Amino acid sequence: MSSYRLVTDATADLDPHLYEGLPEVVIIPMDVMVGEESYLYGPGGNLNLKTFYAKLREGQFASTSQIVPDRFFATFRPLLEEGLDILYLGLTSGLSGTFENACFVRDQLQEEYPDRKIICIDPFCAAAGMGFLFRCALKKQAEGMDLDALSGWILEHRLHLCHYFTVDTFDHLKHGGRVSAASAAIGSMLHIKPLLTVDDEGKLEVIGKPRGRKQAIQVKLKHMEESLDRSYGNDILVAHGDCEEEAKAFAEQILEKFPDLNILMTTIGPVIGSHTGPGMLAVLYWGSRH
Repeated sequence: MSSYRLVTDATADLDPHLYEGLPEVVIIPMDVMVGEESYLYGPGGNLNLKTFYAKLREGQFASTSQIVPDRFFATFRPLLEEGLDILYLGLTSGLSGTFENACFVRDQLQEEYPDRKIICIDPFCAAAGMGFLFRCALKKQAEGMDLDALSGWILEHRLHLCHYFTVDTFDHLKHGGRVSAASAAIGSMLHIKPLLTVDDEGKLEVIGKPRGRKQAIQVKLKHMEESLDRSYGNDILVAHGDCEEEAKAFAEQILEKFPDLNILMTTIGPVIGSHTGPGMLAVLYWGSRH
């Protein structure tokens, strides 16, 4: 059985504690522009979460760029030279051209290394959802699952991952073109905290318009009651955009309803945080999405 390495990108929002004790991972950094300054987020980068959210709270806006092919070449080729196969699970094609670039590089390198396997899978999710799925894949690798079996497992299970998140302000969604200026103005006036998910093609979808933070949290809990599936395990992930105390309070509310769950926590990074802004609150878990 050949050795393989799991590769993802900085969108996965994988805090180191989430993969401690699991097989080695490769995380590709991504470019972020905050105000007029350019940064690199991820391993070897020069942007940390504290600085990023501080700048956003000061009123600056951020934008991101897809990973260019050269960075994929620089990441994949050394692994192939080591005799390793590759399974890349990256930012969904529903939100970025990054995945298309990864597939282009895969096709080029497959000709150069015909004896190696390079598998790229679109997870149809992003940010903490992508990280949650990636962590599950790492656990399967640690249990001894081979590359082909793990690829099949991801393809079979990726649409059973539920994503529900709310944002605290429309400002960054409007700036990134995710909502219109008129919708943002009306939503802000009515104190709407839009409930979003990721559809089966990896695209953002607004599925509710609760008013106020408390109602938004109650709506997320209701979705969990209706769709949570414990047959996949008891781990769930709560993610936040620089609102840790609110995230902890949300986790306590979850445990009141589901005391047997194991809640993991992480922070939403700059790649998705550029579009959602401070105050984003999400829950990711295995369940039924339809």
